[in-house]
Amino acid sequence: MKSRGAILRQVPGTWEIVDLEVDDPRPGEIRVKMVASGLCHSDDHMSTGDLPASVLPVCGGHEGAGIVESVGPNTPGFVPGDKVIFSFLPACGKCRWCSTGHQNLCDLGAFAMIGSRWDDPASFRLKLADGTPVAQALGISTFSEYTTISAHSAVKVPEDTPLDKAVLLGCAVGTGWGSAVHSGKISPGDTVIVMGIGGVGANAVQGARHAGAAKIIAVDPTPFKRHTATAVLGATHAVETMDEATDLAKSFTNGQGADVAIITVGVITGDHIGQAFAAVSKLGTVVVTALGNIASAGIPVSIPELTLYEKKIVGSLFGSSNPNADIPTLLNLYRSGSLKLDELITTEYPLEDITKGFENMHAGVNIRGIVRF
Repeated sequence: MKSRGAILRQVPGTWEIVDLEVDDPRPGEIRVKMVASGLCHSDDHMSTGDLPASVLPVCGGHEGAGIVESVGPNTPGFVPGDKVIFSFLPACGKCRWCSTGHQNLCDLGAFAMIGSRWDDPASFRLKLADGTPVAQALGISTFSEYTTISAHSAVKVPEDTPLDKAVLLGCAVGTGWGSAVHSGKISPGDTVIVMGIGGVGANAVQGARHAGAAKIIAVDPTPFKRHTATAVLGATHAVETMDEATDLAKSFTNGQGADVAIITVGVITGDHIGQAFAAVSKLGTVVVTALGNIASAGIPVSIPELTLYEKKIVGSLFGSSNPNADIPTLLNLYRSGSLKLDELITTEYPLEDITKGFENMHAGVNIRGIVRF
């Protein structure tokens, strides 16, 4: 099948709209007609080289939702017409991690940046018109009008699901909400700092609110995002800098500091982790969700505070989610009015304007931009 998609031919590079050939689905695969794709900072990390793809060219996009167009042989659970939300991390359901409730760490994720079929590193589901293989970002490539994926990367949702809103459940919502609820283990009454109020940070605020945090301090240099955090998402306070957030958290806790600090900035450095570490109290938790240059190393933290105050630094991949369980749960929260989705989507773009969408992300004018097919 022919499609149009956004690819990177080199890194650093810019997104280019090209004609693609999309494979028919094989056993265990489905082909999906895309409805929408989120524009996530992780895709931008691919274009800058912070998170380099193993194979180029690569078709981008990892937050998506669509309608099943065709189903490969011996692929139970899906029929044409089904609505699906993609999980950018596959879940085989059988490996050690899936079977112990850690689907976000499924062994199939080892192949995610290669962009080929999981079981055949030389087999690619997308090609250019001249036959050149095209890698799939995280094995799914949501920046294509049609895409063929492993059934392990799709979660079936009810037929009345508004995919142009629920698309955010494929990355931003689960990552941010889970960073607060699963990774941060926020408890009722806690004081929480969220660093960076983009697509992921906005949902960390929502997760902190759902978990019962008494004080939620949103940190972002952009006035629009600070306003959204308090007026829409449930933050109790919003400030421009971590120095302000740290002082505010200490003022609420008799000088102790925040119980949890969640880092969801666009490009993380060790200094961000050091700032968050200094802002949390004894037994405090720093949740590291943001990504930066994959080669970066080193965190400036106080070793005595780490030991004597029992502070914790934890990583959070996809918000420590189990997508097959958490995506339906979050969809139910949205349907009940407890989770904001519509309010997070600032701008919709046609595929041809994808570069403009990322420019707006950098300018801080979007909570989340999406490509609407």
